[in-house]
Amino acid sequence: MDDVSCPDLISDLPQSIIESILTRLPIRDAVRTSILSSKWRYKWATITQLVFDEKCVDLSNDRREFEDSLVKFITRALFLHQGPIHKFQLTTTYFQCCPDIDQWLLFLSRNDIKELVLELGEGEWFRVPSCLFNCRKLTRLELFRCELDPPPSFTGFLCLKSLNLHQVLVSPEAIESLISSCPLLESLALSYFDSLALTIRAPNLKYLCLEGEFKDICLENTPLLVAMSVAMYMTDDIAEHFEQSSGCNFNRFLGGVPRLERLIGHIYFTKYLSVGDDPGRLPITYNYLKVVELYQVSFEDMKEILVVLRLITNTPNLKELQISGSSNTLAAIDAPDLDFWDEKCPTDCTLKQLKVVKMTDMSGVPHEMEFIKFLLANSPALETMSISPCVYIMDGRINMLIELLRFRRASAQAEILFIQD
Repeated sequence: MDDVSCPDLISDLPQSIIESILTRLPIRDAVRTSILSSKWRYKWATITQLVFDEKCVDLSNDRREFEDSLVKFITRALFLHQGPIHKFQLTTTYFQCCPDIDQWLLFLSRNDIKELVLELGEGEWFRVPSCLFNCRKLTRLELFRCELDPPPSFTGFLCLKSLNLHQVLVSPEAIESLISSCPLLESLALSYFDSLALTIRAPNLKYLCLEGEFKDICLENTPLLVAMSVAMYMTDDIAEHFEQSSGCNFNRFLGGVPRLERLIGHIYFTKYLSVGDDPGRLPITYNYLKVVELYQVSFEDMKEILVVLRLITNTPNLKELQISGSSNTLAAIDAPDLDFWDEKCPTDCTLKQLKVVKMTDMSGVPHEMEFIKFLLANSPALETMSISPCVYIMDGRINMLIELLRFRRASAQAEILFIQD
């Protein structure tokens, strides 16, 4: 019997499906498909997503040799590529200030690039060339450890929807201008910025992540924001700035986000919100806010406690609340000022939707216990409250537990879990 050749089912697939398969492979493996047959020689060259990292070439103990190999691989891949490149991602700890990156970006700016990710190593920071600002079709831009200086002629990325800047050197004026000149921006992440005062104007912004040393933050035009995560680091200069601040940080930051659904505040967030004048009655009600996480709340600071109370009592549909303490135990015990709860705590508040509460790093100081008492007394739908004492508190744990059992509960189904690690 004559041999019957098997049909080449994969090679006969539509080009769009082949490209989808190749895109899911590491770029090195995708390029290797060129040796399969003459049909496959340039199949990889039309994929629109190019992701490069240190696995593209063989490892070498010689750093210079490895860098040269990686540069040649990327340059050759771009040289042989055919058609548009929608995504270019480079992740490496070896490149810092590499002149070849300038040439790659120039090439990409002429190929309808839509997503650009540059994550470079420590050392001398890479200065982004001006040709980046000619990438008018960018929808996603992520830069790590770069220096960014938009030219005066730059009018914005009109298609950009996601912007992530991590350890990027850029002036406050330039970053504000960049944000406001991206009218479709939906996701913004800024991390490891130093002493930055920032006003954000982004009418379509939905997701915000901030981490760094911020002197001031004002959300001036962010009506569609649904989720935010904020971590603020404190320096002596910023602490002094806080002491001299006027106005109301709470209103400047949370006064214009009516559609917020999830709020995560890390270190010093509640401290920042407490700076300035008492907001009094809040300008909005957070009808869409369902999840609140506040970390390292200082329960010896009456203004921070008031911030937490104002926030949750103006959130009628809150379902999940997580709070970690950061109390100076001696200071909190020496100055309890328990009249605060009769004077400032709303008497007609009911957290009708609150089901899950998680309290961590609790020290058992008076204001922490009063806050827990308030939650139990005003949460008729509460299902679970878990309480984890601070690891440094050993002697007072039994007293905490005894006091918790005495508190009245608005929910007959509420279960209190006292978790000891």
